[in-house]
Order: sequence, then structure tokens, then C-alpha cells
Amino acid sequence: MLNTAEVIKPKYIIDDKGRKTAVVINLKDYNNLIESIEDLEDANDLLKAEKEATGFTPYEKFRQKWLKS
Repeated sequence: MLNTAEVIKPKYIIDDKGRKTAVVINLKDYNNLIESIEDLEDANDLLKAEKEATGFTPYEKFRQKWLKS
């Protein structure tokens, strides 16, 4: 995952008019970006689940019930 000390050095593809049309980054940086996005999605899903939860079962109670099954 990327940390605040890491810097991505992109390269740009420019069209005939000098406008940036694409960005090129190395594969390591790309993979780190994808991992960071996935971590943020997981954190968002967790927050959503916590907000929508209607009740919780204490771990010990859940464990006892699960072990009996």
C-alpha cells in the first residue's frame, strides 16, 4: 500500500495540440494504487455494515452457538 512518503512519478502522453491525453505509471505504483483503493473500499463496506447493523451478538455467545452446530 502507498504511504505518504512515496511519490508516484507519472509520465504523460500528449496529443498534437499539447493536451495531456493519458498517464503512464510503472506497474509497482499501479499495483499499489489498486491495493489502496481496495483497502478504502473494504473500510467503506465496514462502515456501511456498522451503520446498518440492527444488533450484535457477543463473540463468546456466537462461538458457543457455532460450536454446538
